[in-house]
Amino acid sequence: MDEALEDARTSLWVQQEWPGIYFFKFIVPNDKIKLEQVKKLFRFEDQITYRTSTDIKFISISCKQEMKNPDEVLAIYKLAGEIDGVISL
Repeated sequence: MDEALEDARTSLWVQQEWPGIYFFKFIVPNDKIKLEQVKKLFRFEDQITYRTSTDIKFISISCKQEMKNPDEVLAIYKLAGEIDGVISL
């Protein structure tokens, strides 16, 4: 595990109780395929909220998800990072 990832993992352990609810937020290009790829990262689609940017080029996706530990959180960020154009916040 690289140093930045290990720092993020340690920070998550310190900042939050586990298991617990984690708030994810991503900025996605307004592209149906990429939007579907990000939606598939989460177990419950009804907990996802969307907000379109003013110029309609991007969509903000937010989701609160019950996670067992920081490793589950980081796994989702890793998968999101593999989707071209997606920005993790």
